Amino acid sequence: MNMSIDVARRILETSKQRARELRSPVSIAIVDAGGHLVLFERMMSPYGWATGGISIAKATTAVMFNQSTDAVAQWGSGIPGFASSLATMTQGKFIMAAGGWPIRFGGATIGGIGVSGGNAPGRDDEIARAGLAAAEAMAQAISASQPSMPAVPAQPPLPGVSQPYMQQPLSAPHPPIQPTPVYPSVPQPPASSQDFPPGTNYLAPDKDYPSNEETGSFDQFSESRREGNHDSAE
Repeated sequence: MNMSIDVARRILETSKQRARELRSPVSIAIVDAGGHLVLFERMMSPYGWATGGISIAKATTAVMFNQSTDAVAQWGSGIPGFASSLATMTQGKFIMAAGGWPIRFGGATIGGIGVSGGNAPGRDDEIARAGLAAAEAMAQAISASQPSMPAVPAQPPLPGVSQPYMQQPLSAPHPPIQPTPVYPSVPQPPASSQDFPPGTNYLAPDKDYPSNEETGSFDQFSESRREGNHDSAE
């Protein structure tokens, strides 16, 4: 939910009512979650001109740190130069003084409120908390008006239908490991031609070929022929 003008006006009017009860005219500023001014009113016009800028700085500081300005002052005062540095960087929209609070709806910060000009210690905080109470009442009314989603009844399991995967037990047994198949060994070739069955062609070494004998006979024939030719020539 965002900070609308209607929500800001409701918070502002409630804070103003509390300020009237305390007889403490103050300046009230309401900003959105980004620190942008949504609504502002200065009850002590034309006096108290400084309270206007202070109230805006309180509301912005509360949104900036998402906590009350009093809490920021408690831990920030121990840091040297912290307040002056932040005031310079934010162009005067940072201050460590009570009176600023973040405005939350449903746990989410939608803006902030800042009050300045109270005529007694703690008045700024009290007036700001009155506006926070109005914001909480509005948040509760909005949540109560929204219809709740009906619960979906659980459906009984259908007969013959297995349970979903996520409902299966995590310790389900694994399937058995299949044995590794054993293949027969490849037979080795025979060591000699005698190991081959009849009718098998086998290339034997050169000494077993009959062509070797023929080659020897041809060499002898050529040698004897050369010798014959030599004798006839003589």
